[in-house]
Amino acid sequence: MRENEKRVWVVGHKNPDTDSICAAISYAHLKNKSEKGTFIPRKAGNINNETKYVLDRFGVEEPETITDVGAQLKDIDYRHTQGVGGHYSLKKAWELMRELDVVTLPVVDDNRRLQGVIVNGDIAYSYMDVLDNRILGRARTQYKNIIETINGTMVTGNDHAYFVKGKVVVASGNRAAMREEIEDDDLVILGNIKERQQIALEQNASCIVVCGESVVDDEIVAMAQERECVLITTDYDSFTTARLIHQSMPIRYFMTKDNIITFELDDYVDDVKEVMSKIRHRDFPILDEQRHLIGMMSRRNLLDMKKKQLILVDHNEKMQAVDGIEQADILEIIDHHRLGSLETISPIFFRNQPLGCTSTIIYQMYLEKGVEIEPQIAGLLCSAILSDTLMFRSPTCTAMDKAAAEALAKIADVDVEELATAMFEAGSDFKSKTIEEIFYQDFKVFDSDDIQFGVAQVSAVSRKQLNTIKGDLQEYMRKVLEEKGLKMVFVMLTDIFQEETELIYAGGTAKPIIEKAFGVEEADGGFMLSNVVSRKKQLIPQMMQAMQD
Repeated sequence: MRENEKRVWVVGHKNPDTDSICAAISYAHLKNKSEKGTFIPRKAGNINNETKYVLDRFGVEEPETITDVGAQLKDIDYRHTQGVGGHYSLKKAWELMRELDVVTLPVVDDNRRLQGVIVNGDIAYSYMDVLDNRILGRARTQYKNIIETINGTMVTGNDHAYFVKGKVVVASGNRAAMREEIEDDDLVILGNIKERQQIALEQNASCIVVCGESVVDDEIVAMAQERECVLITTDYDSFTTARLIHQSMPIRYFMTKDNIITFELDDYVDDVKEVMSKIRHRDFPILDEQRHLIGMMSRRNLLDMKKKQLILVDHNEKMQAVDGIEQADILEIIDHHRLGSLETISPIFFRNQPLGCTSTIIYQMYLEKGVEIEPQIAGLLCSAILSDTLMFRSPTCTAMDKAAAEALAKIADVDVEELATAMFEAGSDFKSKTIEEIFYQDFKVFDSDDIQFGVAQVSAVSRKQLNTIKGDLQEYMRKVLEEKGLKMVFVMLTDIFQEETELIYAGGTAKPIIEKAFGVEEADGGFMLSNVVSRKKQLIPQMMQAMQD
């Protein structure tokens, strides 16, 4: 994908069913065939056994899961940087800050692992508040740094060695005072007077900086070599050299090493903002999982956030959408359900038709755009229609759904009844699943005024299969009621071939709601609803009406 090319995720609802998954894959395929950009199918939860069977049968890879589409640091234009080494001099770091127009530099080791951060305030501190003539040694300042800082030239010694002992002395007094002031291992700044240079060498100075000259007497050079004294010349005068030399100290001595606030690219912007609100820093390092530096970010970067772009299929309710949907940029919605609670900032393409399946709408769009339906895609679309319409038994099924499924079956070279039976049997295999997986394989939350309730649907090809899990589901529903903070929870135990549903429930007002909605009596812990197989068309409208009444 090109860097500036549009990248869009096509995703269905949480706890996805076969239509949600197949619609996402098929619509992403259609968009890639007919428009510029990259359209990628995603899923918002684990797939059920029926959907897994369909994907395996038609050789289609399962989409990756996304659990939150909120803005992340990977969605902002942060500052890419390699970081600097801890050996950098304060002067060099300051110059780099000015060049990059930043106030913070990340400090890394040879493997780009974060070691610390240096800010302009640390450099100001080294200039203004450090009144210590031994700090150059304690900071283990490399002679190379000193030479760079004072534009010097090394006459004797190794520029990769370090000044580690002694103090900095500006030899401005008389010769007697020099002998009293200079101690072993000191760094001495003086002019190009041979006698004064000899005194510094006799006092065992470890480094002599000769100011205002580039040439030193040969006898002094020989004496420095004999005593293993570093000899440096600079064109600067003594005052300028003394003022600059402390800027040669390595930034590792002043950098912040502990309790550094860092982030990772997968961190969500809302979480980052909360942390930033409590910290006064202006810039923060971004690291990968191995603590390698990736870049730096500031509060200003958050203003340039690029939202994730989404196309939603098979839902238009916020409660059913992937987490963080309010922070995403919704481009389209393709659905066949009632209008829900999702809101968008700007107008979008919204196609909603009263059909039994979203995949039927997508089949129509293939025909409208003149895009050939490949056998693999045809198999997915056909399977989705058979699943959502319960092989044309659901009252939501229309003539268009049936015609589409039959046309797609011919392209995919499958038998409708055989495919539907195999799918339903795969979905009815409860032995390999936990009760939690069975419950959430097709669970949706609905909102009626101030009442939030959840409805799961579990389908099988026989009542006997459903009875094996009924008791466990009744017990698990009470747990869901508490965990989700819902008023009521219902489970539809749907016998596909008998075209009937036993409705079980949890929650204080659930029982009278069912009685009012359907006018039936409870038997054996559930309500048997004849000719009820559709949650969308036969259950939810009656339940909501009963709640409102």
